[in-house]
Amino acid sequence: MDTNHWREQRVVHALNIARKYQRLLLAAIAVAAATLLATAAGPASAAGCAFEPQGEGIVTAVTDGRSFRLQDGREIRLAGIEPVAPDEAAAARGHTLARMLIGREVRLRGEDDMPDRYGRQTAFVWLLPSETMVQAELLALGEAMASATVADKECAATLLAAEATAREAKRGIWADPSAIKNAESPGAILAGTGRFALVEGKVLSVRQAGTTTYLNFGRNWTQGFAVTIPRRALAGFAAAGLEPKSLENKRIRVRGFVEARKGPRIEALQQGQIELLGGN
Repeated sequence: MDTNHWREQRVVHALNIARKYQRLLLAAIAVAAATLLATAAGPASAAGCAFEPQGEGIVTAVTDGRSFRLQDGREIRLAGIEPVAPDEAAAARGHTLARMLIGREVRLRGEDDMPDRYGRQTAFVWLLPSETMVQAELLALGEAMASATVADKECAATLLAAEATAREAKRGIWADPSAIKNAESPGAILAGTGRFALVEGKVLSVRQAGTTTYLNFGRNWTQGFAVTIPRRALAGFAAAGLEPKSLENKRIRVRGFVEARKGPRIEALQQGQIELLGGN
């Protein structure tokens, strides 16, 4: 009995050691996986818009859904994103940004640190020490739209991917079906004159008048929605595989500020404003 008991104790001891090492191994694997994910995600998000350093600072106040003030007095305007609606929605975005930023240290990067006419410095912003890009976070939450003015392709792709994540999940502004305007409803588009919008629809015809190329989405050219492309921008669209004539009878998504020229118009100056959609 004593011998059997001793043997049983050795077996139990061996099993306990095996379980201990198994737990240690699983913990090590988990840590390694987390480190790998952080390494993969962190630099990728930072590399997308890694322009010239513009300093660091602590956020003391948020002035609207896209702007904030640093402890050193600088006013910062978030680059690469656009506001999407006035009044209550804008206030809600301001609250989101306040929760995200106030009291936090941030790092700024940008192509140009010259203030705009309101004295604000436009920059891409990262939270420290997490290295989370604020613009990408707002886009992924559905709290903003990606701007069409980012010329750097890698940066623009980073922002568009973050926006697409929220749009596909119907998160934030994308929970409202009217967030993306239908090109066949010019009245609804006109209601947003002067504001940034996304419009989707089928290009029915492509026409040129003087130095402007028109992508027409309606049979009535003067009243229907149209995208206008000035001659100086045509080479850029052709180089990106978006030759205007090739877009005829294709479904596209266009982003930009809505203008009223009898019917609603969006002027396209950069390739990033136009995306080909499936289901043509």
